[in-house]
Amino acid sequence: MAITSANQLELLQTADAVAREKMIDPALVIEAMEESLARAAKSRYGSEMDIRVKIDRKTGRASFTRVRTVVEDEAVENYQAQLTVAQAKQYFADPKVGDEIVDEVPPVDLGRIAAQSAKQVILQKVREAERDRQFEEFKDRKGSIINGVVKREEYGNIIVDIGRGEGILRRNEKIGRESYRPNDRIRCYIKDVRREARGPQVFLSRTDPQFMAELFKMEVPEIYDGVIEIKAVARDPGSRAKIGVISYDSSIDPVGACVGMRGSRVQAVVNELQGEKIDIIPWNEDQATFLVNALQPAEVSKVVIDEEAGKIEVVVPDEQLSLAIGRRGQNVRLASQLTGLDIDILTEEEESQRRQAEFAERTKLFMDALDLDEFFAQLLVAEGFTNLEEVAYVDMDELLSIEGVDEATAAELQARARDVIEEQNRKALENARALGVEDSLVNFDGLTPQMIEVLAKDGVRTLEDFATCADWELAGGWTTVNGERVKDEGLLEKFDMSLEEAQHLVMTARIQLGWVDPTELEAAEGAEDEEAEA
Repeated sequence: MAITSANQLELLQTADAVAREKMIDPALVIEAMEESLARAAKSRYGSEMDIRVKIDRKTGRASFTRVRTVVEDEAVENYQAQLTVAQAKQYFADPKVGDEIVDEVPPVDLGRIAAQSAKQVILQKVREAERDRQFEEFKDRKGSIINGVVKREEYGNIIVDIGRGEGILRRNEKIGRESYRPNDRIRCYIKDVRREARGPQVFLSRTDPQFMAELFKMEVPEIYDGVIEIKAVARDPGSRAKIGVISYDSSIDPVGACVGMRGSRVQAVVNELQGEKIDIIPWNEDQATFLVNALQPAEVSKVVIDEEAGKIEVVVPDEQLSLAIGRRGQNVRLASQLTGLDIDILTEEEESQRRQAEFAERTKLFMDALDLDEFFAQLLVAEGFTNLEEVAYVDMDELLSIEGVDEATAAELQARARDVIEEQNRKALENARALGVEDSLVNFDGLTPQMIEVLAKDGVRTLEDFATCADWELAGGWTTVNGERVKDEGLLEKFDMSLEEAQHLVMTARIQLGWVDPTELEAAEGAEDEEAEA
């Protein structure tokens, strides 16, 4: 195929037709043609030559040129495409490095193999341009719902025609035992859009919690308008779901608006989700109130929140236990997802037994340590005293407020408590020194002798050892393993040390040792505060 005037315009027409069909820029198709013609010319004139082709965008005329670049004498690697400054003097009066000599060469006739190669280059370029266009189109639609048509099934995954591209609905993203046949219409949530070697991959989902949130947005105008907001969603796909909603207009009931007249709105979502039962719950800023709502239909007697551990205890009447837990733990699991807290459910009887055990344990502590009779020890526990430190160092007035306690009795109680604590401290310090604890740790502010003894038993015997500890090693914490929260026991956790206190102590030790510059630390903390405010 020779590039003659007869087919020059045909080049432009072909480029335009391909661009229209693939919905890409015609300039990209022409660039691909230029590259393919340049390759064909190199196979004719020599692959080492720098042959370039330019197609006129108006006439379609293709001009073939050979380019040689002026380089330093020692930089010449390819004599067909480069020449030295001295060699360039026959072309330029004052040649400089980087100058180019452009010579026009005769157009080539494309043989069968060259024409096939040119076609492959053009197709490859067009495919790349098409992939780029698809990625640009779908990357901004991530997080929205799309309607498509099932094309085929591959190894349990559904390939969906989504207009100007294809999406993949993986086996684990389908609801329950859903099955689709070619040409079935399907509605999916665009979970992710990634650029991969085979082109942009649009990953679809029907099990993602946000799929249900987007369906409600389509069915409930108040959510679309922002009057009602979906604050939390939890799903057990195909079985049950919970959704927390809040209204910013006091005249609109968020639950009623989502349910709709005779349940029409929620029923439309249920039908799309293959009959998934949906509990619509009023969201509340107070965690305890929100949790009580989230555990519906079970009734809750009491809620105890441990914010530091991120756990929450719920006490329910004995007959409500199975309802609160739900079939296979479904109700409490969804409530946990909705609130973002670990939930322990106790019956009133279990909670009462635990309270009694704690009461007996503290009573025995006061009886043994302070040499009190059972009645008086129980009186202290009933007034809220939990340990010897509270008795020893509490304000005298708090002891005097207990019925039957006068000043002499209160003073005697505090004296006994302090004597016991001092003796415990003396023994703990002796044990710690026997284990090899150095004065640098003993004299460090913020650690009691009992704490130092515990640290020594774990091998922390110097201030340097202490400064290398992580805050969670001291105060304890929670980590997530395989989707379940696991407790990390802290060395000093039994002394009620918080994570913030542990951080402060470790950082103070590092500053004392000169490992950390306090001015840098203050600057970093200031930057964190500003970021938090923003």
